[in-house]
Amino acid sequence: MNTTPIPETAPPLDPADPVLRQLSEAVELARSAADEVAGAEEVGAHVGLELEDEAAVTHLFDANTPGYGGWRWAVTVASAGLEYDVTVSEVVLLPGPDALVAPEWVPWQQRVQAGDLGVGDLMPTAPDDPRLVPGYLGSDDLLVEDTAMDVGLGRVRVMSRSARLDAASRWQSGEFGPRSDMARGAPGQCGTCGFYLPLAGALSAAFGVCGNEIAPADGHLVHAEYGCGAHSEAEVEQISPVLVADLIYDDNAMLDLELIDPPTLEPDLVEAPVAEPEITDAWVGEDAAAEAREYGMSEPEAEG
Repeated sequence: MNTTPIPETAPPLDPADPVLRQLSEAVELARSAADEVAGAEEVGAHVGLELEDEAAVTHLFDANTPGYGGWRWAVTVASAGLEYDVTVSEVVLLPGPDALVAPEWVPWQQRVQAGDLGVGDLMPTAPDDPRLVPGYLGSDDLLVEDTAMDVGLGRVRVMSRSARLDAASRWQSGEFGPRSDMARGAPGQCGTCGFYLPLAGALSAAFGVCGNEIAPADGHLVHAEYGCGAHSEAEVEQISPVLVADLIYDDNAMLDLELIDPPTLEPDLVEAPVAEPEITDAWVGEDAAAEAREYGMSEPEAEG
């Protein structure tokens, strides 16, 4: 079924052409044809017509079909001349200018994205794939060319220079590129790591594979300026996990002792002896005996 959207404005009819005038007036014939195909309840108001050629006109009716808002029933009527009856050529459901339609169809080869291929899926390359060039044109990779020449073998197609540059750009900006968060916090770069396995050929200057099993990029292609905490030359200060208090006194040290004379006190600084309290006649009363005993004295006699 043709799903080409109907233009908002149709070419004008020539009112002087009797055949076209006859076709434009065949609204009821077109409606009855649409009712027969879709059902009377799904054919709405007549909203216009479209000139097909000098002997055919398409009448448009709003579609009341659920889920087809903005679509139209298009009924094409034709006539071979005034002496012939108008006949119905086609009845189709077409999208109008405001209809919701599916996006333009894209071949499946162009819809496949990175990561879409699964186990058993095949993705053949086109014969004119711009990423590949015939092997006899050379790969710009001297090591590959020398090896193929030595053993008398060669690949039918190899990556073109532009394809390799695109791949390098994609890898550099990826998860294992120099601008990743891991690389910015690494103690060193992969290019100086003992676990870094450089690629062969033209890409060896910037890319390699990580061979450290505890690294996050193990087995992945990495940029030479990528890095992680598992760098082979990373150094960590070795300190005791137990906190040790600062040494206050070293009993193994040799100490020199110096004897000094005690200081001589000045006469005015010598403490005067404390005089014992003198017992007087004031030691009277009921508490006199107790006070005398406290001071170690004989009990005074109370006044008679």
